[in-house]
Amino acid sequence: MDVLSDAIGVMRAGRPHSAEIRKRAPWGVRAAPFSGSGFHVVLEGTCWLIPPEGEPIGLGAGDVVCLPHGCGHALADSLSTPVVGAPIAALPEIRPTADAGAGAETVLLCGAYTLDQTRPHPLFEELPEVIHLPARLGRRSPLHAAVNLLGDEVANPDQGSGAVVSALLDMMLLYILRAWLAQESDGGWAATLGDPVIAAALRHIHQEPARPWTVEDLGATAGLSRAAFSRRFTSLVGKPPLGYLTWWRMTLAAQLLRDSDKPVQSIAQRTGYTSEFAFGKAFKRELGVSPGRYRQTSRR
Repeated sequence: MDVLSDAIGVMRAGRPHSAEIRKRAPWGVRAAPFSGSGFHVVLEGTCWLIPPEGEPIGLGAGDVVCLPHGCGHALADSLSTPVVGAPIAALPEIRPTADAGAGAETVLLCGAYTLDQTRPHPLFEELPEVIHLPARLGRRSPLHAAVNLLGDEVANPDQGSGAVVSALLDMMLLYILRAWLAQESDGGWAATLGDPVIAAALRHIHQEPARPWTVEDLGATAGLSRAAFSRRFTSLVGKPPLGYLTWWRMTLAAQLLRDSDKPVQSIAQRTGYTSEFAFGKAFKRELGVSPGRYRQTSRR
């Protein structure tokens, strides 16, 4: 178990999906905002991605672009395509301006993940609206290896393709975030996970959320005094050690209430509470509703 995997795991809802899209110029499509994350990979040709804010991004073969927060955007063969000139909100929703073009062909691999954004991990919150990973970052990287495998599986489905595609999509999201973290190593959660002391403490919290951790215990795992560890942890993570521990316990509990039928008492024990009453008080203080009410409303 690690922080990156857990950050995605507690937010995941439903199965990811993907499709290969082929367009001949002129063409333009608009994708409306949605509750999740998406990506586009240019397998052949070129195109432009137009975000709701900021400059258009030119994409070439092998480029990967991720939209972690599911922002609305447009894709087009050229900035001169009429659909691109309209405001994002005014563009026709996922409707091509020209399906029967005779110009250059662009082949895209597109994927989407449904995510529960009610309690996003702070790592996820700091991601930008658009992550662009150019092909020059290395065609032999794990990310591009996953792109090739996914592209082949989508284009040539066979027995078991459903499971294979789902697993490859999970890999894609992790590799995209790994690549972004590697680029952003100077600050934020990239620096947090790159700090061996704090990364080790976070792993302990994620691996054993039910353990009655103290700041002294966590500092001891890193060989630091209580005060030095607390300052370092709070500076990098943005929460004090026990504040993050409580946040993670309640986030994990919310996921279990939403996605499983485990009894509340069992969830309380798994997240470090021997009493269902104490767990209920902590949960309501953190999320504003009782565990039972949360389970009921999150499944509607």
